[in-house]
Amino acid sequence: MTEWLYQFSPSPTLLVLIVLLVALLESLAVVGLLVPGIVILTAAASLAGHQHLPLPLLLAAAFAGATLGDGLSFWLGYSQRERVHRMWPFTRHPEWLARGVNFFKRYGDFSILIGRFVGPVRPIVPMVAGMLHMPTWRFAAVNIASALLWAPAYLLPGYLLGHSWDKLLALPASSERWLVTLGLVLITLGLGFSWFRHHLGRGGWVYMRLARFSRATPRRRRLWLALGAAHPRNEIPLASLALLVVSLVALCGWTLWVLDHPAPSLPMDRQIQALLAPLAGSWLGEFSTFMALSGDILGIIALTLPWLVWLLFSRRIAAFLHISSALVGVGFANLVFKHLAGRARPDTPDYLMGSFSYPSAHTSTSIVLIGLAAAFTAEALPAKRRMWVYWGATLVCLPMALSRLVLGVHWASDLIGGALLGLVVCAITRLSYQRFVHVPLTPCPWPPLVVASLLLLAARIAWLPYV
Repeated sequence: MTEWLYQFSPSPTLLVLIVLLVALLESLAVVGLLVPGIVILTAAASLAGHQHLPLPLLLAAAFAGATLGDGLSFWLGYSQRERVHRMWPFTRHPEWLARGVNFFKRYGDFSILIGRFVGPVRPIVPMVAGMLHMPTWRFAAVNIASALLWAPAYLLPGYLLGHSWDKLLALPASSERWLVTLGLVLITLGLGFSWFRHHLGRGGWVYMRLARFSRATPRRRRLWLALGAAHPRNEIPLASLALLVVSLVALCGWTLWVLDHPAPSLPMDRQIQALLAPLAGSWLGEFSTFMALSGDILGIIALTLPWLVWLLFSRRIAAFLHISSALVGVGFANLVFKHLAGRARPDTPDYLMGSFSYPSAHTSTSIVLIGLAAAFTAEALPAKRRMWVYWGATLVCLPMALSRLVLGVHWASDLIGGALLGLVVCAITRLSYQRFVHVPLTPCPWPPLVVASLLLLAARIAWLPYV
């Protein structure tokens, strides 16, 4: 799509109109289900960045289109409340409308904000809000707020890509091999993790086979019942046990290999460093600095403080203690591993003087924080939807890890060690937490907690130095 737009070469005025029109159509009731809005907007934003089109103008066009599209959908539902269910395509797919109604009833006013970023219900929720007579002023307020968040989230990645396209084309000749390898490894690990997590849970193929195997003899049955007795629902935490065993064995083996090859003797480390070094001066370098500030001690405190305070005051003591202990534990484990390895960094800025390289503390801490958040969130969801939570957590942790390579303060092998250490801590924390008859974490006032975390993080980035 980007190459096609480059050949089409629209003028800046036409490009702004394309962004406005696509944003409108993607937010319009029913039409948004048929328009590949994300693809077209990303391509158009990339072309706008390549042409150095003013970013505020582009964001304003997307904001106006998104606000107008949701507003028209709301008006349609408000004025045609009795006729909507008899209109096409809801006569053939009544489940689309039912899904939007259930989504709105579940999340209320926040469904407009959430639905803006959720594909299947995005063009339906504003119309449902009008059908259910949501007050117009409240809809307008949430519509404007969600569009202000949606426009940069959808356009900035493509714009930055187009803005630095020439620099990305100048990567070393070996970049294709490493980029393809990285992509294949991540996809394989992600699919493998999703498959095993699903089948190791209650009702999964592996779980059921092991359950039948345990019934064969009294001794196996007693062992199976003993393992499940500690869980509130008598479920064997096979997924957490498997994660602990695999990640612990891999961490030990990888650490021994790293200790036998002092940096930068690993060819992988040298080649990947050469691949990513040219990116330090691009927008990726600035983004990596932002990630570094978000993942250090002060950044983690800013992100977790509102949630820990809520857990403490809502008397969810088990969750509070386990999350706090996991963060403290991974920090202590990083200090021990760094001291034992004594591995020098590729580059050591002033704020990292005296700190060693292996493993990456940013990577391990982000995996513990995001991984536990994903596990607690997935626990409250149906089994079929849990996979998407873990995929989302993976996509959040990946930029944090890769940013350390762009900044040049870690070797690639450090990231692998940090990721394995984070997974070990996550598995231990979940195994311990599952032994308690704990207070459910729902309902949770997540909107104000998210806002509080982001405000604290913004204050940390704006006013506090590196730690």
